[in-house]
Amino acid sequence: MARLPRHVIAFDKDATDPRQTVTADPAVVDRPYQARSWRHFENAEKGAMAGIWEAEPHLERVDCDYDELCHILEGMVRLTDTAGAARTFGQGESFVVAAGFKGTWENLTHVKKVFFILG
Repeated sequence: MARLPRHVIAFDKDATDPRQTVTADPAVVDRPYQARSWRHFENAEKGAMAGIWEAEPHLERVDCDYDELCHILEGMVRLTDTAGAARTFGQGESFVVAAGFKGTWENLTHVKKVFFILG
C-alpha cells in the first residue's frame, strides 16, 4: 500500500475497527436500531469527526447542536423538520444538516453514509 501524504487521511476499509451502538430510547426512536461507525478522523479541539456510518431502517427524533455533512453511499433517508417540510436523499446525494435542525431523521432502508461533523 502506498504511503499517504502527511495530513491526508484515507477512509480505508480496514484502517479502523467499527464502533457498534444500539439506540433504544422510545422517546428518541420509533424502534431500537443498531448502527456501526468507522471514525477515520477526530479532532476534539475543533469538535470535528469524520468517517463512515451505517444503520438499519428506523426513525429518530433529532435536535442538532452540530453541523453534519452527509454523503449517502447506500440507501435512502428522509429528513422532516418540525413544520413538516421533508426531503428524501438517496445514493450519491450530499447534504448538510445544520446546527439548529429539529425534526426527524428516517432511514427508509439500510443506510451507509460518509459523514463530517463539526460541533
